[in-house]
Amino acid sequence: QVQLAERGGGWVQAGGSLRLSCAASGLAFSSRGMGWFRQAPGKGRERVAAISWSGGSTYYEDFVKGRFTISRDNAKNTVSLQMNSLKPEDTAVYYCAAATRQSSSWSAAELYNFDSWGQGTQVTVSS
Repeated sequence: QVQLAERGGGWVQAGGSLRLSCAASGLAFSSRGMGWFRQAPGKGRERVAAISWSGGSTYYEDFVKGRFTISRDNAKNTVSLQMNSLKPEDTAVYYCAAATRQSSSWSAAELYNFDSWGQGTQVTVSS
């Protein structure tokens, strides 16, 4: 059973930084693409970033490009999201996700499909 456990959320003022991490178990982590999603109050879940199994391919949505960085450590089965220059509109519950086995074999992280999710961690950015 795939288990994804996020940590690192919290409260920060606009312009500040937070680092989220996700510990994965129950899957062949080093062969799976990973991603981060978020869901703001009253809105649907949206993709934030994705990373290939090797870390060689990354993808960012336009609204975080240049501010957020996704990375992974296959030796520790963890994926992280460094968030800088945070804005109030980044306020949301952030979820770690694992890509499907099939899509994980694709070279472009942008194309991944996701089928496993963590419980989420709240990020609140005040103005």
